[in-house]
Amino acid sequence: MIDKICTFLTSKIRKEMPEIDDEKAEVIYYGLQNIVGEIPKIFIMLGIAYILGVFPLALFTFAVLFPYKGASGGFHLKTHIGCIIVTTLFYCIIPFISQYIILNVIVKYIIVACIWIFGIIMIKLYAPADTEDVPILLKKVRRKKQIISYITFSLGMLASVLIQDNTISNILILSNFMQTISITKLAYRLTKNKYGYEVYGNTSVENV
Repeated sequence: MIDKICTFLTSKIRKEMPEIDDEKAEVIYYGLQNIVGEIPKIFIMLGIAYILGVFPLALFTFAVLFPYKGASGGFHLKTHIGCIIVTTLFYCIIPFISQYIILNVIVKYIIVACIWIFGIIMIKLYAPADTEDVPILLKKVRRKKQIISYITFSLGMLASVLIQDNTISNILILSNFMQTISITKLAYRLTKNKYGYEVYGNTSVENV
């Protein structure tokens, strides 16, 4: 259904703008797929969050993780259904279970320290984790996104220690950890993704 909608919209755009060639049309089509595909995913995710009674927490999870996720990237699932399932698990299940996790202060500090060390290493190795469809080839852009990843991830983990609210703290810990997992080579292999820079690496340039 989504593919048909995007094909129709791309065709309409090409009729209105004859100067658009096949290559540009493909870019437009892919962009429309991302936009149109996000709409039902967001509504489904928010609906499930409301049913589970974690609507505000789901919005909080999305908001606090957005900077880190936007900078570090991560795998993309091949189907809209798979994407909806993973998004729902991410933004609904994490806040839901965070309400019931209670950690001893010392244990919490140890967990946060281990996740932070793991995250810094993964960011160094893989961030920004791009894909074949949306490769990040400019070294200047890659370096900028990697620096932002370091900062946003570290701030998230620091906040998880400083914030006294148990649920909010758990959300920060779990969401940052799961986002870090999504950029790893293991996650890419399991989801049959390839890093864009590995596929097109030879075409990367130094600056803008």
